[in-house]
Amino acid sequence: MLWAFMSLSRYIDRNPDHAVWESVLFTVSSMNGLFMPIVSAVVVSRICDMEHKGATWKLLVASNVKRGFLYAAKYICANSLLLSGILGQTVLMIVFGRMIDLSGVPPVEWFIRFMGGTLLTTLAVTALQQWISVAVKNQTFALCLGMVGGFFGMTAALFPEAVRQMLMWSYYTDLGPITYRYAESSGEYIVQPLTADFGIATAALMMTFLFYIAGSIHVARQEI
Repeated sequence: MLWAFMSLSRYIDRNPDHAVWESVLFTVSSMNGLFMPIVSAVVVSRICDMEHKGATWKLLVASNVKRGFLYAAKYICANSLLLSGILGQTVLMIVFGRMIDLSGVPPVEWFIRFMGGTLLTTLAVTALQQWISVAVKNQTFALCLGMVGGFFGMTAALFPEAVRQMLMWSYYTDLGPITYRYAESSGEYIVQPLTADFGIATAALMMTFLFYIAGSIHVARQEI
């Protein structure tokens, strides 16, 4: 967030006409495409790796708790932590906007859409990350997947739309309330209509469901 705010401050100093809330929301959504996949990978990996390193899977299973409940508990814990981060981002954006005197009041609807889109994408990302983190003892694979996701999230705009829609890491930007369209020598911020987000949101929900169910079934059947 400090990086985003420093970048925004310099950009607004050079382009005073872009001192609007749209610039803040778009910049943070774009940077989330790079950082959130990596942060999600680290959080999920740490929550799952404690059982691998401590060799406590047998102990947990022997405590008469179903593996599906353990899997769900870790998924809820990881996403609760990441949700706290998303809420923190929102508060910091509002504080930053007030500090540099952005025009108008903070757009509540846009911030709600930002939180919803970021959380929805994170749910899909963590569902895949947890599957890998629990199924594979070596957490290098899970962390590498997070870095690959960060790469795709950062370069999503360079891919054709059909390809981008298959890369869930690009949804951090695609589900954001604001996008940026380039013209010949300039560009403008565009508010994305809710109808445009419906298909992507549906895809994110489907990926979340498929990755979570597949991971839960795999772990339930995995030999300990």
